[in-house]
Amino acid sequence: MSSSVTREAASNEPPQPAGGPAEPRTPSVTPPADGSAPAITAAPQRRGAAPVRAALAALSGVLLYLSFPPRPLWWLAPLALALLAGCLHGRRPRAGFGLGTLAGLGYLLPLLVWTGEEVGPVPWLALAFLEALFIGLTGLGIALVGRLPAWPVFAAAVWVAGEALRARVPFGGFPWGKLAFGQADGVFTPLAALGGTPLLSFGVALCGFGLYAAVRLVRRHPGRTTAALTALTVAAPVAAALAARPLVSDAAEDGSVVAAVIQGNVPRLGLDFNSQRRAVLDNHVKRTIQLAEDVEAGRVPRPDFVVWPENSSDLDPYAEPDAHAVIDRAVKAIGVPVAIGAVVAPETGPLRNTMILWDPVAGPTETYDKRKIQPFGERIPMRSFVRLFSSDVDRVRRDFGPGTEPGVFDMAGSGVGMVTCFEAAFDDAVRSTVRDGAQVIAVPSNNATFGRTQMTYQQLAMDRVRAVEHSRTVLVPVTSGVSAVIRPDGRIVSQTQMFTADALVAEIPLRSTRTPATVLGPLPEYALLLLAAGGFGALATRRIRAGRAA
Repeated sequence: MSSSVTREAASNEPPQPAGGPAEPRTPSVTPPADGSAPAITAAPQRRGAAPVRAALAALSGVLLYLSFPPRPLWWLAPLALALLAGCLHGRRPRAGFGLGTLAGLGYLLPLLVWTGEEVGPVPWLALAFLEALFIGLTGLGIALVGRLPAWPVFAAAVWVAGEALRARVPFGGFPWGKLAFGQADGVFTPLAALGGTPLLSFGVALCGFGLYAAVRLVRRHPGRTTAALTALTVAAPVAAALAARPLVSDAAEDGSVVAAVIQGNVPRLGLDFNSQRRAVLDNHVKRTIQLAEDVEAGRVPRPDFVVWPENSSDLDPYAEPDAHAVIDRAVKAIGVPVAIGAVVAPETGPLRNTMILWDPVAGPTETYDKRKIQPFGERIPMRSFVRLFSSDVDRVRRDFGPGTEPGVFDMAGSGVGMVTCFEAAFDDAVRSTVRDGAQVIAVPSNNATFGRTQMTYQQLAMDRVRAVEHSRTVLVPVTSGVSAVIRPDGRIVSQTQMFTADALVAEIPLRSTRTPATVLGPLPEYALLLLAAGGFGALATRRIRAGRAA
């Protein structure tokens, strides 16, 4: 932060109370005799301070983006939030909303650029701006609770509340870019096993906001006990993460199995790869038969089961006899159960994005229909209105419909839970699969539409966090890459190159122990939402008392 902003803060604020930032001075109001706070007004700014704050807010968003994969710079996230806290300190709620929105744009515009890879900038800009408004609301909330004692705790809870809101609205929510998903390589990651992604996001945010409060207090009151107490908000999440380390294990509890994932590749990049649906199917059939030949030759161990990607057969095998025949031939060749990603087209009603359990003897048996359907990708809300901005909506001629039940396939005696692509971003979709008996999680995906962008690495990091959160191996078969095998401790032990036909075969542990995050479910998030609400309630009470005293 610039020295002019620091001088401004020092000249306009009284000494710091223990536990939080001081309220801006209001000389015309005498504090009531009962000790309650006077009415709160924003500190005056020097000329030119507003543009500096705006630039620093946008920079904080850029730093937050840089903390995400494929860069291993997870430690930038707390620094980014510390910078944002400095921008929001002492600001009015309206300014907090504006500065938060700028931070959101600096963060989400580069993070989500892949959404416009094949459809142009309009959907990308619209999505990034909409999601940035949620971060603007978060900034408004942080500016408010920043006037309370112990404000970093309340501010971190407000951050989680903002993530919870955008994970639910509009159109079912878009949780992509949650703070937790950038921490797969970080020291805070074990918090996911303790309280899920909400607690992991809370820990990172608390560290960042606490860092700003600690630095500010040390500079203004060196040696004060308050500085040491505020520093605890930095140390507490790190200590909690280290204490949660024993929850992170990749030991085999129910034995181990050999699993294989197939990456058949696509004939060309972009949206039009779907026009060669048979070629995509043939690629996965061919790579599976090649794996069977490698097994017979002793080059790789025989897998106990195989998982294909999402959309590996966009031809409905129930309606297309030829598609049924080639899939059945591949499954018989490998001789073990195979999970097939298919588009099922009923005569009436919506399409189904379905995983089919295909047995080498019995043929297709169980199915799982994807529950979280991607808006503007697999279904088009407000189609006639959206068409005014992009004719690409008509590429989705028939909407997909959601399934209703978790899918756990019995594959050679192993419970393999299906979490299809976009669903990995939703806490409840993954958790319900593990609660339903999954010993292994499979995340079949199709990233071919997004080319060679960073999207595939962002999603892979998300899958790594889910592995730690629920202490399960995560198998990630992708049509075009990056496919991977992720151990329960979040380590990637095998992965493919992008746009290369390949097969991964690995021995993986089977686990049935449930982490606290799995058992508690949404309760940690609800507790943090109550904490944020408590901060707003305390602020409202202070204002009411100040108004009565005045």
